[in-house]
Parts: sequence; structure tokens; C-alpha cells
Amino acid sequence: MMNEKYTPLYRKYRPQRLEEIVGQEHIKKALTNAISMNKISHAYLFTGPRGTGKTSTARIFAKSLNCKEGPTITPCGVCENCVDITNSVPMDVIEIDAASNRKVEDAQNILEKVMYAPVNSRYKIYIIDEVHMLSNTAFNALLKTLEEPPKNVIFILATTEVHKVLDTIKSRCQRFDFRRITTDDIVKHLRYISDKEGINITDDALFTIAKNSAGGMRDSIALLDQLSILDGEEAISTDDINNLLGRISFDTLHNLAEAIVNSTPQDAIEVLEKIYNSGNEPTQILTNLLDYLKNLLIVKNCKPEIIFELTQLNETQIKELNTQADKLETHQITFLIDKTSSYIKEVKSTNNPRLWLEVGIIDLANLTENSTLLALQERIIRLESGTTIIQPAYKGPSAPKIEVTKHVEPAVKTETTQIEIKQPESNHTQTEKQEEDFSPMPTTKHAEGNDLGALWGQLLNNIQSAPTRALLKQWANPIKIETDEVILTMKNELLLNQFVSGNKKKILTEAVDELFGQTNSNIIVRLPQPGDEPVKPQTIPTPRQVTSKPPLIEEDPFSNKEEVEEAKEEIKADEKPAKQNINTNNSDQVNMILDLFDGKIIN
Repeated sequence: MMNEKYTPLYRKYRPQRLEEIVGQEHIKKALTNAISMNKISHAYLFTGPRGTGKTSTARIFAKSLNCKEGPTITPCGVCENCVDITNSVPMDVIEIDAASNRKVEDAQNILEKVMYAPVNSRYKIYIIDEVHMLSNTAFNALLKTLEEPPKNVIFILATTEVHKVLDTIKSRCQRFDFRRITTDDIVKHLRYISDKEGINITDDALFTIAKNSAGGMRDSIALLDQLSILDGEEAISTDDINNLLGRISFDTLHNLAEAIVNSTPQDAIEVLEKIYNSGNEPTQILTNLLDYLKNLLIVKNCKPEIIFELTQLNETQIKELNTQADKLETHQITFLIDKTSSYIKEVKSTNNPRLWLEVGIIDLANLTENSTLLALQERIIRLESGTTIIQPAYKGPSAPKIEVTKHVEPAVKTETTQIEIKQPESNHTQTEKQEEDFSPMPTTKHAEGNDLGALWGQLLNNIQSAPTRALLKQWANPIKIETDEVILTMKNELLLNQFVSGNKKKILTEAVDELFGQTNSNIIVRLPQPGDEPVKPQTIPTPRQVTSKPPLIEEDPFSNKEEVEEAKEEIKADEKPAKQNINTNNSDQVNMILDLFDGKIIN
């Protein structure tokens, strides 16, 4: 018994008929019909991931064609040709490994033998494995034969990298794409083999094997074969597989991730020490953690019905991930993934991987807590700028905050006071936008509030051109002002065209972008429709400095005279103008004051 040669399970349970191939239903059906209808091509190209049955299917197809009872979809398996193909010693079915026969001389040797007729079989069949390894000159030598093959000669080319095969070769073959075998199909086949071989193993362990094989049946069976030597009184478990593969168990990764999520570096380091002392390498630890965080992101963002397929975890594990995911925002998980990936690269390139492993885990265990630093940063900015907050008497939801900032200019030694009116917290000011830029954690922009009048006033305040601002105040009306979409109506068709596709479109876009701190805002300007309600803008003056000088306007505030004249002409175009802040009889300075303070002239 000791001298009997052991046959590995993946060879012992290699399929011998088309119906025994696991998973590739579309290919089994196509080849079965080809045999039944006697429509046999001279060249086939089998492509797909490793371990999905390409070479096995090629041998079965060759056996079906050359069986003494054939061509048949159920070869007998006992005739000389079937036995020779099963034992890989046939004379008329030649298997070639292109990886070791890639030179042009090797291809020429094949082609010289192609001209000879089959010895014992119906067809001479060449199975060329990993055909993408052939050199270009070898491909060209093979091309002529594929274009005009001799009678009764069939080529079956197999490859895992079809993109490396010349297009001229692919165009002369019938192509069959082998898919990754589903986890369920692999588990069922492994259970069948385990029962036949008497291997005591749990269903969870088989599930772990199937997940680890990435859709390859051969790798799954080989791992089961390796685990079979552990068979004893207790069933082989997932922990046994993790120990054999050097993988970290889900529970251990969960404890490590929990310490990271809870921002407890001390706990994270303690869990890390246990993992490291178990023999796991730094790169392996971070890679396993990265896979865990990926599953956490999937659970956070995907529907329950597809989570099982994407994560390959059981219900208990997914429930634990759900509990953990509730503590984090999506941007925090993606940030943890990004940082983990960067530390994997660092660990691979450093001479002290354990040092960077510990640094990385401590860093990760502090990242989720860093989101609370935003409030601290805001306080620091206010303190450094000498800004204090004055709460108005009215404290409703739309009450603005008024900031009074004192600046002392060293050069002139004069004290100036700056007043800035801020809307509620839902409305971001420019300072808040700047804080987001350097915050350690990505932040999600919130909706800009629901006070349409306040937003309309703030949007008008962002218009750089005073004439354009005046036109909008008089002729436009806001319907919707939100981050995803801004809708305005325009009573004058001439002005409508200018804001839709004319020279004022850019001015409006820049103002909306500044309002929400974004780019390429979606803006719709249309004519009024029934049901559109007028909205009066809440006046929000632009922060200006008031010095000790008299409040006289010494310069013309409008740098573009042509735009002013254009605005005047556009206002005149309306037959029934509303209240007219910009009056052609007034000076430009008076118009600016009226526009700035939303005033009117009392005669």
C-alpha cells in the first residue's frame, strides 16, 4: 500500500463527459449541439480564468469526437482512444504547452506533423495550452494552417489572457468564454467529493474554500485535498483553513476593526500584537484588514439581497458588520480603505515593516475621531482672527449669526470694524468651505437650508456685476435653490436668453458655485409658469470695511460702462416695469446705493 502512487483529488475527479463539467452550462450546450448536428469547426479558442475547466473541456471534446462510438456526446470511456485520452497518452490528440514551446521552430515542427493523417482516430486534434505565450513569429507560422487547415485536423487553443492573442488568430476560431464558477456550485461539488472520500469537514469550511478559490474549481479541490490530512475526530473548520492559509479569522479582524472604529489605539495595538505573534506578516495583516473594510463598505451601501454574493459571508457575520457600519459614514470607511492601502505600499517598500504596521494601525485608530477636530479648527480660526459671535434677539431657525471682527492695520495704525452676517448653520460661509479643504477627514456637504428668500439674497450678493445683480432682482424670481439644482424664472425673454446662453450665464454660474462651494452647478432659467410664487430676497450686504473716513464714494463702482448701458436698455425694454432701482435719470453712484441697500427714492 505504501508503494501505491497517490492520485491528487483534482485529477481523480476531473470530469470525463460534458455533462460532468461544473458551471459552464452555455459551453456544454454549444458543444453538445455541435456534435449532435455534426457542425465541427477546425479551430476553437477557449478563454477564461484558471481552473474553470478549459483544458478538461478540450480533452472531453476530443474524446467525444474520437470515441469508437462517436462522434457522440457520451463517449464510452473504455475504447482505446478514450482510455488513451484519459491517460494523456494518445497518438492523435497532441497536447502542447505554449509556455515551453513558444519559438517559431516549435510551431514549424507542429505544422510539419499536421500534414500526416490520424493514425487510429477520426481526427488529429492539437490542444495548445496557454497559447498567448507564443511569440509573434510563432503565431504567424500557425496562422496559415488555421486559415487553410488540412482535412480532419482540429486546433483547440486555450488561454487565460485572450487579449494577448493576435486578432488574426482569434478571427479564425470559434471562441468560448469560460466564466468563474459560482460559490454555490463549488460548494456542492466539494461536498460531493468530501462525502465520496470520507472527509469530515463543515459546510462553513467548504464555503471558505470556495470563496478563497476565486471561482476556480481546480484550486478548490486542491485545497480540499490539502485539508484532508487534517481529518480527525473533529470536523475541519474555517479556523483550520485560516491557519493553513495564514489568513486571519473574521472574529479577529472584527475585534481589530472595532478598536479602529471606536478610536481606541491601545485596544487596536493589543489585538495587533496577538495577530502578529500568531505568525502573520505585516503585509498579510493589512491586506486582510483591507478586505474586511471592503466588506464593511459593501454592507453600508448595498442592498441586502446582493450583500451575501459580494461578501461571501454568513448571516451572523453580516449582522456584525451592519452594527459596525452604523457607527461610520461612507466617507470615513473609504478614507480608512485609502489609508490602509497606502500603508500596504509603505510596508512592502520599507526595511522595518513591523514599525510601519504599528504606525499604520495607530493612525487608523485615530482617523474616525479626527472628524471632531472640525469644531476645534473653527474655534482656532475665530480666535486667531479676533472674531466674536453675536447672537441676535430673534433665535428662530432662520436667524442669522452676526460676526464682528476687529482688525488693526500695523502700517496705518487705524482700527477698522468688519461686520459679516451669516445664515444658519445649514448655510456654509466661505470660512467653512476653507475649513473643509484641510480637514483630515472627507466631509459630506449638507443641503443649504430651506429659507429660499435668504438663499436668494445670498445668491444675489454673490453676483459680481452690479448691473447684472440689479437685473436679477427686478426681473428674476427663484423657484428652487439647492446644491443639486437652481431654478430661476425670468419675465423678460431678452434677458432670459442672456442668462441661458448669453454673456450673463457665466456670471450667474460663478455666483451659484460660490454659494454652494462647488463647480459646474446645474442652473435652469425659464419663463414664469402658473403656480410660481414670488419670493422676496432677504437683504444680506456683502462684508465691507467702514473706516473713519466719511462715507463718500470717490470712485465709479462700475468698471464696465458698456454693461451699465446695456442694463439700462434692457430695463427700458419692459412695457410695465416693476419697482426700478436702477433709473436712467439717476447717477451710477445713486444706482449703486439703491442696489446695495434695496432702497427707493422718496420724492
